[in-house]
Amino acid sequence: MRDKTKVLIVEDDTPLAMLMVNVLSGAGCEVQVANSGEKGMKIAEEIPFDIITLDIDLEDVSGLIICRKLRQKHIARHTPIIFISGRSLDEDKQRGLEADAVDYIAKPFDVDNFILRIVSQARVNHRRTPISTPEDTTK
Repeated sequence: MRDKTKVLIVEDDTPLAMLMVNVLSGAGCEVQVANSGEKGMKIAEEIPFDIITLDIDLEDVSGLIICRKLRQKHIARHTPIIFISGRSLDEDKQRGLEADAVDYIAKPFDVDNFILRIVSQARVNHRRTPISTPEDTTK
């Protein structure tokens, strides 16, 4: 049996974060929340997650900056990041994807669609993540 999908939610809107926790927990995910960008980065650098949801407009630092920084950190370098944002213009979505996110979900979002996209990306990442040892990379 496979472990639960581990999701990190980086969201400073507490009611929205709690909604996300509830629906993802109900879908069988193990969820952790960070209410600031700095806290989210610290958690993501210490704990491996299957997927990270990241608000672009956090109060302390832009989600775009966090995404770029996480791509430089070993533990989160390959973790799929999905932006969750109140910005719904095409140029905002493009900026998010250019920052190396795998998806962009505009607020407000349909809960069922949200769950599908999160679980689907985590599943794809799980299949894509190679199982190798350090010796394998030196051959």
